[in-house]
Amino acid sequence: MSAFDIHRVFTTPETLLPVLKGVTLEVKRGEIISVTGPSGVGKSTLLHILGGLDQPTRGEVRIAGCSLSGQSEKSLAQFRNKRVGFVFQFHYLLGDFSALENVMIPMLVAGRRKDDALVQGELLLEQVGLRDRRGHLPRQLSGGEQQRVAVARALANQPEIVLADEPSGNLDTETGRKLHDLLFRLNSANGTTFLIATHNKELAECCQRQLKMVDGKVLE
Repeated sequence: MSAFDIHRVFTTPETLLPVLKGVTLEVKRGEIISVTGPSGVGKSTLLHILGGLDQPTRGEVRIAGCSLSGQSEKSLAQFRNKRVGFVFQFHYLLGDFSALENVMIPMLVAGRRKDDALVQGELLLEQVGLRDRRGHLPRQLSGGEQQRVAVARALANQPEIVLADEPSGNLDTETGRKLHDLLFRLNSANGTTFLIATHNKELAECCQRQLKMVDGKVLE
């Protein structure tokens, strides 16, 4: 994944608010990278643009050689579903569906057969240590378990990259450490590429590369 000269300016009734001011970066396959910086510096905005959830005011993002610029919302939605995984601070699981069903949904949206999605969903839940909880609804799971289901869901379609925005920000210290260990295990075992925005210094320093956002730009 590459980003070239990304700018993002938000318009308010009073003024123009520049948040990203020329971000250029490259993420290689199999890397696990942290992005740090104070609240409000633009970490979430950057991840949203890199994942096609938002469009830059200027600049270009390319994933697997495909530019996200100029695509229709339908095309972007299909691209996100198949090529990008997302993990947010809050799990955003569907409350009326089981853990397994939540993991299967991205695969079904992508057109996978239900029996294939079922097998893959169970394998993913096993990878994150939750196969025995596959029939539980989100409200029957702990916060850490909910977030592990969200990680499994993010991996459902074997994405080019997983973008994680404060993935442990809503968890206690010990549960957060277990989630971090899981991300590193998945990176090592599967070669999954992760870009993680975080305030957690311990997590950031364990990543292969550490990026810092300062005044709308990214420093290595």
